Amino acid sequence: MTDQQASPFNSIRSVDYTVILVRDMAAMRRFYEDVLRFPLTRELSAGWIEYQIGSVTLALSRPGRTAKDAPTPKGSASLQLAFKVDVDDVDRCAEELLRHGVELLEPPTNQPFGHRTLFFRDPDGNLLEVYAEI
Repeated sequence: MTDQQASPFNSIRSVDYTVILVRDMAAMRRFYEDVLRFPLTRELSAGWIEYQIGSVTLALSRPGRTAKDAPTPKGSASLQLAFKVDVDDVDRCAEELLRHGVELLEPPTNQPFGHRTLFFRDPDGNLLEVYAEI
């Protein structure tokens, strides 16, 4: 048996939830609820809120309990999230973002690898992508 076969991590079947450690909870909450219109699933405290996106939970959290790291410097993304939609919705999402005054890093673009992509940032500077397979 190889080390790979013996690893207990082989039992992982999916990403259950993603936590974004936020600098500005109020701005991030407004963005994810009012611009992206993610429905709030639950609010465990003023420092932890959750949204359900398909089978994955996206949580916004203030750093603290387990991660006391210094915040990522402004202008630096600490993560990239990619949200999959139908191909016609990529352009509709771009229009909605522009209506809310969100700057597009890259407008809807057909990529040579078979995706139509749209890139923008959330208020904390994280890189977000909306894409569809084409």
